[in-house]
Amino acid sequence: MTIVLGRLFGTDGVRGVIGEKLTPELALRLGRAIGAYFGKGSRILIGRDIRAGGEMIKDAVVSGLLAEGVKVYDAGFIPTPGLQYNVKIGPYDGGVMITASHNPPQYNGIKVIAGDGIEVPHEEEETIEEYYFKGTASRLPWRSYVHDLEIASQAVETYVDAVVSQVDAELIAKRQFKVVLDCANSVGSIATPLVLSRLGVRYVSLNCNLDPLFPGREPEPTPETLAPAISLLRELGADLIVGHDGDADRAIVGDDKGRILWGDRDGTLLAAFVGETRKDLPRRVYTGVSSSIIVEEYLRPRGIDVVWTPVGSVTISRMILRDGGAIAGFEENGGYMHVPHQIVRDGAMKTALLLHMLAYTGKSMSELVDTLPTYYTLKKKIPATKAEAACAVELVEKIFSNERLVTIDGVKVIGSDYWILVRPSGTEPVLRIMAEAKSREKLERIVRTVEDEIRKRCLGR
Repeated sequence: MTIVLGRLFGTDGVRGVIGEKLTPELALRLGRAIGAYFGKGSRILIGRDIRAGGEMIKDAVVSGLLAEGVKVYDAGFIPTPGLQYNVKIGPYDGGVMITASHNPPQYNGIKVIAGDGIEVPHEEEETIEEYYFKGTASRLPWRSYVHDLEIASQAVETYVDAVVSQVDAELIAKRQFKVVLDCANSVGSIATPLVLSRLGVRYVSLNCNLDPLFPGREPEPTPETLAPAISLLRELGADLIVGHDGDADRAIVGDDKGRILWGDRDGTLLAAFVGETRKDLPRRVYTGVSSSIIVEEYLRPRGIDVVWTPVGSVTISRMILRDGGAIAGFEENGGYMHVPHQIVRDGAMKTALLLHMLAYTGKSMSELVDTLPTYYTLKKKIPATKAEAACAVELVEKIFSNERLVTIDGVKVIGSDYWILVRPSGTEPVLRIMAEAKSREKLERIVRTVEDEIRKRCLGR
């Protein structure tokens, strides 16, 4: 994101190019603002991924926190969900994670975690920003500074134990699974191999050495960046590939046929499995409007309601917490929330749960994927100002006024054999168009018609 006066936080934390937008001066000042938000005497757990400048930014944030009289505990290198789990169950009032998640290698960032282990609500971010722009700098008596940074040495082990406890390790071990694991040269390397070993899974690691230059691939797991992992899966006859992003809160999966699965597909299968085996959970799932209507078509006949949400993992987490729980929350980008574990995206937990599902059903991943309805997918983005994007959303609502509309984030049109979503991007000046249909011809026709109307009536081009 671009940091501008009056707004620091984006869709998930503060991010910028290291040394340009994200500087130690900003981090120190933000650390003080975070410290003022949590208050003197609060206990904050901090961790980081492998990104360049991570130690510099972390140390600056720690200095700001200590200057506000906060007690700081250092988890070191740790996946974001590992830090979040420790905050949730440990003696902490909050946490700070130094990461830019899936962004390119030159980026780094700062996430603020509330005491429940979920990122602070967006309205609370505004309070932190207010402290930041006011230049909050408490003047405390010298005795307030007697607490030095403490090391939280067991944080990763605590997290791994928790993930393993959520599945049947003995059942998984009996299947003798073989997995290709691509860790994106970052902190997925620290936890997921331990989880797989504890589950008796044979794995071949790819890009599982820590390297801030990300020499193996870009931090974002996509069909393109995971192509080497797919080749290795085919060569080895493996059951699954798992590709993490930079902070390992997400996992993109490839099945035994080498097909990359978007998170709404495997999320749907996992939710059905958990719903079948955990009858104590509320019979609903939460997913962003960018997910496929496959979610509804597959889960509702199984007695599971689908709650559509605005795009963004923090929004999904907070809605699940507000509404008293769910079977799961998930996103099309590979994020999956196993609610009995924690209500945040968790790549290692998703991996373990997938293996549990395969062991429990006795099926391969491709066999389960083939039970899903078939849709053709098309995604586009068009440069657009905020006003142009708003015009496009209003226009699509009018064109499809006789269809079912979901208008919580842009507009999603749901027809009998297709859907199309038109929404402004939350991170760049573009209009995003996502669509699916049961025939390729209909998909291309609908998207072409919508795009032509938007260009003619809202963009003037």
